[in-house]
Amino acid sequence: MAKTKRVVTALVCACMLTSFVGCTHTHTSKHETAGEYLDDATITTRVKAAIFDELALKTFQINVTTYQGVVQLSGFVDSAENARKAGEVARGVKGVKEVKNDLITK
Repeated sequence: MAKTKRVVTALVCACMLTSFVGCTHTHTSKHETAGEYLDDATITTRVKAAIFDELALKTFQINVTTYQGVVQLSGFVDSAENARKAGEVARGVKGVKEVKNDLITK
C-alpha cells in the first residue's frame, strides 16, 4: 500500500512538473531587447519627424509604430497620393527595414 502511494505521488509530481515546464515561453521572436526597443523608438521618432516635415502630410493624423525595424503607418489621409507619399517618406528614414502602409483615404 505504501509503495502504491509513493508511485502515485511520484506520478502526480511528474505531471505537475511537466505542466509547469510545458507552460514556459520559448518563442523569443516577439520579444525585443532593450537595445532593439530603443532602436525602434528612435526609428519611430525619425519617421514622425520626417512625415511632419512634409508640408502635404503635416495636417494629417498619421500614427507610426515600429517593431524590429518594420514601420507601420495607420490613420487617415485625404488622398491615395498622400498615403503613397507617407510610405515613401518612411522608407527613406535610416534604419527602416520595411513599411506597412495601412493609411486609409477619407
